[in-house]
Amino acid sequence: MDTYFLDWANLLLRWVHVITAIAWIGSSFYFVFLDNNLIKPNSPDLLEKGVDGAMWAVHGGGFYNPQKYMVAPKKIHTKLHWFYWEAYSTWLSGFGLFTVLYLWNAGTFLIDKSLMDWSPALAITAALSFLVVFWLIYDAVCRVFGFRENGEGIVALIMIVVVAFAAWLSCQLFAGRAAFLLVGAMIATAMSANVFFWIIPGQRKVVAAMTSGVAMDPKELATHGKRGKQRSIHNTYFTLPVIFAMLSNHYSFLYTHEYHWVILVMMMLAGALIRQFFVQRHGFHLGRAKNPLPFALAGVVILLSVIVWMRPAPSTATVSASTAPVGFAEVNAVFAQRCHACHGEQVQMKNVRFDTAEGVKLHALGIYQQAVVTKQMPMNNATGITEDERALIKRWYEAGAALR
Repeated sequence: MDTYFLDWANLLLRWVHVITAIAWIGSSFYFVFLDNNLIKPNSPDLLEKGVDGAMWAVHGGGFYNPQKYMVAPKKIHTKLHWFYWEAYSTWLSGFGLFTVLYLWNAGTFLIDKSLMDWSPALAITAALSFLVVFWLIYDAVCRVFGFRENGEGIVALIMIVVVAFAAWLSCQLFAGRAAFLLVGAMIATAMSANVFFWIIPGQRKVVAAMTSGVAMDPKELATHGKRGKQRSIHNTYFTLPVIFAMLSNHYSFLYTHEYHWVILVMMMLAGALIRQFFVQRHGFHLGRAKNPLPFALAGVVILLSVIVWMRPAPSTATVSASTAPVGFAEVNAVFAQRCHACHGEQVQMKNVRFDTAEGVKLHALGIYQQAVVTKQMPMNNATGITEDERALIKRWYEAGAALR
């Protein structure tokens, strides 16, 4: 019964996480779009109000006229909307999902004993340390190098090295699926921390200075604006790498590869380069940026290189060429040895059991998909299923999944 409620918690948290992530990423993309499309006005009334950029847009039968004020407007006449709950809700729901799925079941999902045979408590502590340490390193690098000449390039190079090392280390310590997710989670944590520690507090100080009537050092106001924009830009570059890391745990051919950490780094780099193209392309159309196409081409080249590099060699296994029929007794012996520990009479993970012919018939497609196609089960191959046994299940299913 406990696993039943955990499955519901997993589903509902995942649902909320996806919805809030869409809202956060959508608003982030929209404001990057605005920054690249707002045009400095010529109208005296707008210039007098301090409008630095404006544009017209049409949507849903109405016209919109967003305007941007550098540093701050002289007065805010209507309600001020803050964009931060999208970020906080995304992180909270994501961390809740990570807790329910990976931390609560650390012995199953987080630990791969062939890599590191440690206790769940130690594994959980190490996993959480990835989130904290990455934020501390990233924040320190931004503060030390962020506003120097060519500082953003230095920050980018350092963080690429840090992310690559974190990807390598996580893949040495944790099960591949968890390692990929953990790298995405540590970057996502930095994104939310940017909002919580820098972007919103800086904006609040600017608003407080406006509404209190107390004069504030223009340099300090400008610093809050620069830092907020810096961290917002970083967040938009982090977005595609994080999404890839989060989605990759559904594709076992990625995280079970011999060089899985290299694949993760290359795909995240490709995502960041492609995102750079989208960030700059509107500015290029307006004559404010260099041609961003090389970034997109570089990202696509990296992506295609990974695809070509990972392509499987033609199978030479003699067992796969066998056409001998497989009876239920043969395949059921594999289920009893490799699967019943989690899907038998004593334990029914995901409320699934196939220690009976009726259970096998009900879940035959799922068995084939999980054990043969994606090879995600048994989890981390904890029961040591062999390739010959997977091939046996394949022949049994493709021949009609006989139950006798």
